[in-house]
Amino acid sequence: MLQLLKRLFSSSSATQPTEWQPLHRTPAQERLHARWIEQQVYLNWAGPYFKAYHFCKAGIQGHGLRVQLLNEPGRQGAVLLYDPSIGPGNFRHFFDLLRDRVLALGYNVSTSDQRTLHHEQYTETIEKHFLKPRPNDCTATGRCNQRYGNVVVDLVQVNGQPGFIRFFSNPFQDSIFTAPHSFDELMAAVLDLPPAPKEVQARIKQYAKG
Repeated sequence: MLQLLKRLFSSSSATQPTEWQPLHRTPAQERLHARWIEQQVYLNWAGPYFKAYHFCKAGIQGHGLRVQLLNEPGRQGAVLLYDPSIGPGNFRHFFDLLRDRVLALGYNVSTSDQRTLHHEQYTETIEKHFLKPRPNDCTATGRCNQRYGNVVVDLVQVNGQPGFIRFFSNPFQDSIFTAPHSFDELMAAVLDLPPAPKEVQARIKQYAKG
C-alpha cells in the first residue's frame, strides 16, 4: 500500500480519466454524520493526528496514526494516512468533519465533488471539499481577511478502500488580502482537541463500516 500511495503522490496519470461530478450525501448519510458529530466520535483521531503531524515535522518516528507533510510551491498541508483501526465509515466521517471544522472558521464550501480515475493497475476515487474564506470580512483599509487562504480536503480511495485524506491550504498572494495565518495554526484550530473518553472510544465499531 505504501508503494501505491507514493505513486498516487507523484503522478495523476490515468488510462481513463473522468470528469468531476457533484458529491452528494443522502439524507440517511447526513443524519448518521450528525449523530457521529453529536457523540464526538472524532475525538478518537483528531488529537492523535495532530500529534502525529508535529512528530512528522520534528522528524520523530511515532507510534499509531501516521502523517506525511505536503510542502509545495503555493500550498502547505498534511496527508493523514488511513489506519485499519479507524474503519472506512469513520474515515469518511472524519473527512467531512474537516470540512465542518473549517466552515466554523469563517469559510464557505465553494464545491464538493468527486471523480474516479482508472489506472493500469488500480482504480483511484477522489472526493473533494474546496473551501473559500467568506468574502465579506474586510478591514477598514479595504484588505480582505483571507484567514488561511483557500482550503482543500481530499479523500483518496484505492480500489474502493480508504487510502488517505489530503488537507492543505493555498494562501492568496494578492495585496488586497491580509497576510495568511500559517498551516500550523489551521491544524491547531481543526485538530487540537482533547482525548476521547472511554465511552467515545467504545463507539468506534458502531460507525466503522459506514
